[in-house]
Amino acid sequence: MRIGTLVLMRNVFLLLITLALIASCSADSAKRSATALPDSAVVIPAEADVVLARAKDGAAAVTVVNVWATWCGPCREEFPALLAAIQRHQPQARLLLYSADFDDQASAVRAFLAERGVRDTVYLKTGDEQRFIETIHPTWSGALPATLVFDRAGQLREFWEGEADSARFERAIQAALEPHGGS
Repeated sequence: MRIGTLVLMRNVFLLLITLALIASCSADSAKRSATALPDSAVVIPAEADVVLARAKDGAAAVTVVNVWATWCGPCREEFPALLAAIQRHQPQARLLLYSADFDDQASAVRAFLAERGVRDTVYLKTGDEQRFIETIHPTWSGALPATLVFDRAGQLREFWEGEADSARFERAIQAALEPHGGS
């Protein structure tokens, strides 16, 4: 009986040490993930309604949704102005990037974003092309880039298709920061 008790105590002790090590590793991992940004953008396939719901969630005073693609020249041209406008207005403004690239181009999307220092979550279009276009905005032709600007209440304050410059982004963000009657 005495040997059986010792074996049981040893097993319980080993179990407690194992659990303590697991808890310690989990805490270290959570601490690292809370403070460290990923090395590259996280690309998540999503339907347009999922992205628009996130844009309307009120998590920021202004949410800019930019629909773009790596192969789109005007998208590439406006990208620096878009990023600069969002950075000037953080933390009040946030950017949701929605790539119209094809599913098999996720690595090209990540590479494009890495070159520009973007390490956030980026959405990759999935589903039917026409439904995607109609869901983004009823008047959207499907031309890229397309930009939607939402206020904290989730109200669409501005929509446009085609390349924008710094002044256009700045005006749209400022207007969305104003009370709804101010625009």
